[in-house]
Amino acid sequence: MAPGPMHDEEPYRENLNMQLICRDCKEFPPNLIEEFSSGDMVCGSCGLVLGDRIVDTRSEWRTFSNDDQGNDDPSRVGDGANPLLNGAQLQTSISFGDGGRSSRDLNRAQNKATHDKATKGLLQAYKEIGAYCDAINISKNVSDTAKHLFKIVDDAKAFKGKSNEAVIAGCIFIACRQCKVPRTFREIYALTKVSKKEIGRIFKSLEKFFAAQNKERMEAVAHSGGIVNPHDSYTTTTSTNARDLCIRYCSRLALSPNCTMVSQELADKMSSVGALAGRSPLSAAAACIYMASYLMKQGKTAKEISAVAGVSDGTIRTAYKHLYAEREKLIDPNWIKDGKGDMKNLPPS
Repeated sequence: MAPGPMHDEEPYRENLNMQLICRDCKEFPPNLIEEFSSGDMVCGSCGLVLGDRIVDTRSEWRTFSNDDQGNDDPSRVGDGANPLLNGAQLQTSISFGDGGRSSRDLNRAQNKATHDKATKGLLQAYKEIGAYCDAINISKNVSDTAKHLFKIVDDAKAFKGKSNEAVIAGCIFIACRQCKVPRTFREIYALTKVSKKEIGRIFKSLEKFFAAQNKERMEAVAHSGGIVNPHDSYTTTTSTNARDLCIRYCSRLALSPNCTMVSQELADKMSSVGALAGRSPLSAAAACIYMASYLMKQGKTAKEISAVAGVSDGTIRTAYKHLYAEREKLIDPNWIKDGKGDMKNLPPS
């Protein structure tokens, strides 16, 4: 008789029904004790060692706050190294201690020995970048990106003739574009008080510098036989478009999400129709919001939009005239169906 078909062996599974007991006492349930000091599993009744190499997985609750008379609770370990600063950052700091003369002299001597002007300058620049970003409610990733860009410039000792304020303004401007939250030259000027002309000049110089640095780094990686990571490269930024500005301006005007979507679609369509060809993104975005707000029955005056967008109400009305002339091509019937919007609400040009 031919042997039956061979069945695949069942994969190994841990048998959770098995339980460790002492082979001498044979108590059930077993009286087992984990001795983390020695790393052994022992029987609590007879002391027989049943296992070794026990790992202590409990939390470390010990503190050192009572070990020091100053009661300053020193840490077990130091802070992690900050990649935005120079050096290994493993220096020791001497405190004032009891405030005596010898402690004060030691502290002063140690500060002189470890004083680093470059690190001090970096910290000052990072402080300014953080303050500027907080002033206009920009997220932390933009602030970190701007600091990283400034560190690259500082390491290369580039733009020595330029003021720190101008370089900081340029780094913040580029970081906003890199993180998809673009700001205009006018907004960066209002924030940093660096002239728009200077911001534009430093922006172009920084873009060329970062692109050249990135190319050199990629060539060095490829020459050494490494693999170039496409996600770890600097990409030159594109100019701010009206669509990106519509979201922020609509949010500040407290317009509905539906109205915001319509204004963005208008900003996309106007480029294909050519209604506002050659206009700045600010005036184009303001005109699209003006039209969308009246179309969706949430009308905002040109003066209200002017206060948010930073362009004059006359400029908004002039740009709106071009949109109104092409309204049949620009307005999608799906936007106004079921009474959501009405073209009759549009103010005449």
